[in-house]
Amino acid sequence: MSSPATRPTFLLVHGAWHRPTCWSALQDALAADGWQSRTADLPSAGPQSTPTAGVHDDAEEITAHLRQTEGPVVVVAHSYGGIPATQAADDRLGVTRIVYLAAYMPEEGQSLATVHDGRSVKPEDEDLSGIAPIVFDDPRTSLYGDLPDDQAEHALGELVDQSRRSFQQQVTRAAWRTVPSTYVICEGDRALPPALQEKMSARATHVERLGTGHSPFLSAPAELAALLGRIASAPAEG
Repeated sequence: MSSPATRPTFLLVHGAWHRPTCWSALQDALAADGWQSRTADLPSAGPQSTPTAGVHDDAEEITAHLRQTEGPVVVVAHSYGGIPATQAADDRLGVTRIVYLAAYMPEEGQSLATVHDGRSVKPEDEDLSGIAPIVFDDPRTSLYGDLPDDQAEHALGELVDQSRRSFQQQVTRAAWRTVPSTYVICEGDRALPPALQEKMSARATHVERLGTGHSPFLSAPAELAALLGRIASAPAEG
């Protein structure tokens, strides 16, 4: 087990349409277990930079946090957040592990759109003018199906705009090739199909599973915190 002096800090990277506040319950649970955490504020989500910010702007935000954090860092990326995390995470910046939490785990040259349907958007053809609509017919069920109604309604009210460009930009590097990684498959996920998670998880160093829906940081924060603690405390794998 890691001693408090050598424990890494968790850098939590939210997904599309979300804000860093979505991590609050998990941060409380991590703190109760003695872990430090901080959150990235991706410019592709929310009104401040929408609709022009993309994957590489988000990656720069992650990189800035890594440079500001002393000691080892475990990057935890949820859903879309896996894409800029794949671009930005670097062992030279102290990253000891990437945790893909029901997250996209792209290869070089892939974007979110490519992962789903094989389409590739050239940089000159990227849509810089619009926002990406929430793609689910029933976001409450897809994103928060295992939350009580009151918590789900609150979470839905916190969703923000997401730039279309962030779904089209490709990564130019795959950090998981050089940084140990753990993929956490959410087996009850109705947003990112578990079958697709299984496929992407084959690239990871290690695979874990939760029986939750897409957002375990809301539906099972204590269970997720305990899992992250075990992941961060385990010896590094090649």
